[in-house]
Amino acid sequence: MAASKRQYFEYIVIGCGGIGSGALYWLSKRSSSVLGLEQFSLGHERGGSQDVSRIIRLTYHDDRYTRLTPDTFKAYDRLSNLQLMARYPQFTVGPDIVGLYQEQAGLVDAAVGNAVHIQLARGNGATVLENCPATRLTRANNGNVIVHTTKGVFECRKVVVTAGGWLNTILGTIGVHVPVTVTQEQVTYYATPHMKEFTKEKHPIWLFHCPRYDIYALPIHGNTGSKIGVDAGSNVVTADTRTFEPDPVRERTCTELLQEICPKFLGPILQTKTCLYAMTPDRHFVVDTCAYKGWSDVIVCCGAGHAYKFASLLGKVLSDLAVDGRTQYDISQFNITRDAIQDPTFKLTFFLGRGTEAKL
Repeated sequence: MAASKRQYFEYIVIGCGGIGSGALYWLSKRSSSVLGLEQFSLGHERGGSQDVSRIIRLTYHDDRYTRLTPDTFKAYDRLSNLQLMARYPQFTVGPDIVGLYQEQAGLVDAAVGNAVHIQLARGNGATVLENCPATRLTRANNGNVIVHTTKGVFECRKVVVTAGGWLNTILGTIGVHVPVTVTQEQVTYYATPHMKEFTKEKHPIWLFHCPRYDIYALPIHGNTGSKIGVDAGSNVVTADTRTFEPDPVRERTCTELLQEICPKFLGPILQTKTCLYAMTPDRHFVVDTCAYKGWSDVIVCCGAGHAYKFASLLGKVLSDLAVDGRTQYDISQFNITRDAIQDPTFKLTFFLGRGTEAKL
């Protein structure tokens, strides 16, 4: 296609999930020439940014994440099992359990957050095309990036790739590979008959570190029940061949834990929903350009299966990199040239914070 027939946008975002919609919004605040490309319909449930409730918190196992948050807190409460049960009588735990409580943690409605980012971006003049897969990137004679899609060819100055499990479908066309392991994870909703005890006002989000699993749970939000899931480590799939069938073993793992420590959380299973994690070998983000392969105008972000709480901030970081070539936030340890990304013998580490203390 001749250059004169290619539609030009200053910035293009490929993938409009949590991080991509955030990038689209922040770019639309800086430029009137922004295009978002989504290969499925907006708000689809094939990736990792769907559902109505996701955990948001400041406690983290590694200060490379807490440094991203400009307002951090100096302390959080350490609760014995008796103190935990006194504060939240829904729990029944023994003296071997210690709780770490942070008042500012909670949940965010991911579906609404993504929709708001998209709507505000459109209000700022951004164009968004859904059901429009990007197929490859090439270089224009004038040095710009050409984005080929099933609905036409577009040219831009900078492109941001936030495609989750489909990341390498795009990056592979310019010789870049991020070694992500794509897994099909799931969450289960229960129709607890004790609804009043599991509202957001009465029950916290919580994470439970077991010997074999890290398990997380959320109170009732919207037209749902109480929610629980196992973090990471499920069946390895590809983004295109995954199924939507729940794993009954994981359902049982969650049910058995709840029977032990929080039985009123349980009820008939309303539904078990699947989603995708795209995890780097060290389970840390990638937020960088592809300059090491000669594509400094291609910016990539992989959230490694735990980024939704940072989605809007990462969108701002990506917009900074696209517009200014730098950002005020410390993303130095999320570089694409680190050993975990470039060394094929790097040992996979998928469990967050195993054997470490939570940090603020």
